[in-house]
Amino acid sequence: MSALLVFVPLAAAVLVGMLPLPRRSTEGLALIAVLAEVALGANALLRYHVGNGVQYATDVRWIPSFGSVPEVRFHVGMTGLSLFMVLLTAVGIASAAAAAVWVGRERPRLYLALLLLLEAALMLLFCARDLVVFYVGWESMMIPLYILMAFWGGAGRRQATIRFVIYTLIGSLLMLVAVAVLGISAHTFDIAALAARPHESVWLFLAFSAAFCIKAPLFPLHGWLPAAYRESTAEVTALLSGVISKAGAYGLITFSVGLFPQTAHDWRWLMLGLGLAGLIYASLVAFRVPDARGVVAYSSVGQMNLIIIGIFSLNVDGLTGAEFQMVNHGLISLAAFLLVGLVELRAGTDLFARLGGLANRRPRMSTVYLIAALFALAVPGSSTFISELYILLGAFRQQPLLGAGAATGIVLAAMYMLRWYSALAHGDDGPDVAADTPDLRGGELCIAIPLILLLLAMTAWPWGVMQRIVS
Repeated sequence: MSALLVFVPLAAAVLVGMLPLPRRSTEGLALIAVLAEVALGANALLRYHVGNGVQYATDVRWIPSFGSVPEVRFHVGMTGLSLFMVLLTAVGIASAAAAAVWVGRERPRLYLALLLLLEAALMLLFCARDLVVFYVGWESMMIPLYILMAFWGGAGRRQATIRFVIYTLIGSLLMLVAVAVLGISAHTFDIAALAARPHESVWLFLAFSAAFCIKAPLFPLHGWLPAAYRESTAEVTALLSGVISKAGAYGLITFSVGLFPQTAHDWRWLMLGLGLAGLIYASLVAFRVPDARGVVAYSSVGQMNLIIIGIFSLNVDGLTGAEFQMVNHGLISLAAFLLVGLVELRAGTDLFARLGGLANRRPRMSTVYLIAALFALAVPGSSTFISELYILLGAFRQQPLLGAGAATGIVLAAMYMLRWYSALAHGDDGPDVAADTPDLRGGELCIAIPLILLLLAMTAWPWGVMQRIVS
């Protein structure tokens, strides 16, 4: 099952990119492939057994050992966290591909093939049970991202791409050194075997953590994010925030904490302090930015720093909340950025000064935006309320002042998301919102509604997610 999740989008990417099919056929083939991945992920969820450890595994020799270098095995499988990251990836890529088809992106063969390559790399990354295989997935996901940002982005796409490349290259080189040193010193690249013998190297911990914190991003390593989120297409921005950032949090949980528990404990106050600073900083900046993308972008910074607070609280409550919030925030970010993309499609801008009144005469748009905003607000009873509550419980258990600071950041988040919704939906029609600006159409509802339904499903049965995601 895990191997199939990797090879289906990889094969589809080759077919979509190479076959000289008409546009509609190319788009149809890509949509079939991404929906097949959703079906495979749903099947894995239904067949998953809580408490049975790594499941759906494939383990074969890939590179034999030579000298002091241990063998590398193509070992993939799913833990509970891997399962939900796979599901988030499948849903995110399907939503992005559907949005790209709806918008009608130029050079669809290449664009959709790159999305499928990105999906294959992410599936490999989240399912990897071998350190080298994980690194291959980590590096492979960067290639389609670079191309998607550089060729389909806005006017400042080249500078945004260069900044993104510099940041990620530094993190990737640090991780490569750490992977080599750890694997050779432990005589294995197997993640389970490495986790069974915890390591205490500060430098290896920091090398792994730097790569993951850049991708999350942890404050102040977010310098690449504002330009990348503004200059990329709405679909790529949605994936950067909804899925790619979660790869950073996944790495922190699996490697930084999982392989170096004592070092993570010793350095927890640095991570917690930066996480709290990032949460407050991003929340304050979100009040000032003049555009809808900017608010969601800094919201993503704040929420990822909140997740890092949950991770480095180093207790069950905080970790459970962080993992659940990874899924919640992923779906919310996907919905928010894709909805902003639909606004840009209609108005040609996302500046608050040029927008407003989208709720007027547009009931479907108003309803969908309101539901997305309510989940981002973490209203009591919602799945996001539960995940944030668990993070707060973990933070208070670690240090009451930390919990109070995190609670302050959550309150600020509710306020700037209210600003986001109000600026888009309420008031008179803005200069770039015409009276005949259309409501959400059927195809657009097919992109937004599944994300909303998934959030409602997790709200109805949060225990079903939490029980599995921590197993």
